[in-house]
Amino acid sequence: METIEQLLISKNIRVTAMRLLIYKFLAEKQIAVTLSDIENVFEKVDRTTLYRTIKTFEEKAIVHQINDGTGITKYALCEQGCDCDIKKDLHLHFHCNNCGETICLTDHKIPQIKVPEGFISENVNLVVKGICDKCSGQ
Repeated sequence: METIEQLLISKNIRVTAMRLLIYKFLAEKQIAVTLSDIENVFEKVDRTTLYRTIKTFEEKAIVHQINDGTGITKYALCEQGCDCDIKKDLHLHFHCNNCGETICLTDHKIPQIKVPEGFISENVNLVVKGICDKCSGQ
């Protein structure tokens, strides 16, 4: 497995201490997080720096944005080798109605949806809502 530094360099992203810290935080969480979640962990960091880092990670397919229906955008790390390609990289997300966590279900890919002629798909988002395994006790 490549190091975080190698990954950032391979995506043409300049390696900085803050980018490394944010990547490590996302990797440790293993769930989708909001900008506020990140901001709460790195209290002394400028909000603009956090926002720019997440936007850079999103543009370079290191994280993907999730709209889980809560009205708050969340972000999660992409799988290794992901380019956020609408034809092959999109997967289900699960939002727990009990604890509020949103989890990537990367093993469950979203099938390609054929839209009518003249329409152009740019993003597909499929969220399953229910009770997660931690909350259900199973």
